[in-house]
Amino acid sequence: MATFRRRGARQWQAQVRKKGVTTSRTFETRAEAEAWATEIESEANRGVFVSRAEAEKTTLSEALARYRTEVTVHKKSRAQESKTVEVWLRTDLARKSLAALRGTDFAKYRDQCITEGLAPATVRNRLALVSHLFTMARSEWGMEGLANPVQSVRKPRADNARERRLGGEEEKYLMAALDDPGPGVGNRRNIWMPPLVQFALETAMRQEELVKLQWKHVDLARATARVVDPKNGEDRAVALSSVARRILDGLTRSIGGRVFPTTTSAVKQSWMRAKERAKRLYLADCEKSGVKPDEDFLDDLRFHDLRHEATSRLVEKGLEILEVATITGHKDLRMLKRYTHLRAENLAKKLG
Repeated sequence: MATFRRRGARQWQAQVRKKGVTTSRTFETRAEAEAWATEIESEANRGVFVSRAEAEKTTLSEALARYRTEVTVHKKSRAQESKTVEVWLRTDLARKSLAALRGTDFAKYRDQCITEGLAPATVRNRLALVSHLFTMARSEWGMEGLANPVQSVRKPRADNARERRLGGEEEKYLMAALDDPGPGVGNRRNIWMPPLVQFALETAMRQEELVKLQWKHVDLARATARVVDPKNGEDRAVALSSVARRILDGLTRSIGGRVFPTTTSAVKQSWMRAKERAKRLYLADCEKSGVKPDEDFLDDLRFHDLRHEATSRLVEKGLEILEVATITGHKDLRMLKRYTHLRAENLAKKLG
């Protein structure tokens, strides 16, 4: 039998005593209290009641802190995921108990994020983190009676596919800027950038994989380079083209053993400076020749687009999708398809 009583001016407490089950909970409205009591009584009658006491006294904030300590810390993406946890900790939902959170709460949060202009993929990632948190709380933290309210929430469709290819003129000016960054301390040259960018275009390796690559993992005789501990967690051997081998042959061996002894932050900085200088060179040449310039020249090109470009070039060379996947490390061929936007003029040549 359930009983209800007021707690202060704005809350209602529901208490259920039935078939050995004694539990209570406080709500903002009597309707919520009655709905909860009906659910508990039904579970008690069917003999499937599981106490939600732990979930009721644990806030989302507390659960997030535990999740970061026990789960996030073991992930490769821990730095990025830790930032996502920080975002959740600043929300109003973080103050509510796990048991009090409903799908409507997360649906409202989703809509708020979309209204604020967040990318669908970002919203999906945030919801996925909390969804996994509820799964962990239920399976490993002793909260067996806790439902996962995020599971039923509709996720925004994420379509982050990019069709950005590197144009011939863009590549020419970009490489010129990398080889000669210009005068001034602010444009000091990173000598590893030209071969690193060229090698990226030949191998489709990620930026992090390039800066971590060591000579001990390169076998020039077999024309392979082994990528160790990559993003997807599975080591792979990358076949080296003749151009890739010539690039490696021209490099000085560093004492530390890395093929490209630079850092991701240094690459990022050099990349941005090279793009700026390349555009200046391009605009200057357009002015001299009287050609109308492309105002968006190089503007939206990311370093990761080199992987996209390299993968597309592998397909255009005639390699099968599975052969390309062996080089790039893609597990999902649907994901690989996103990188292989073939130029129509090249396809036309095959058609005859």
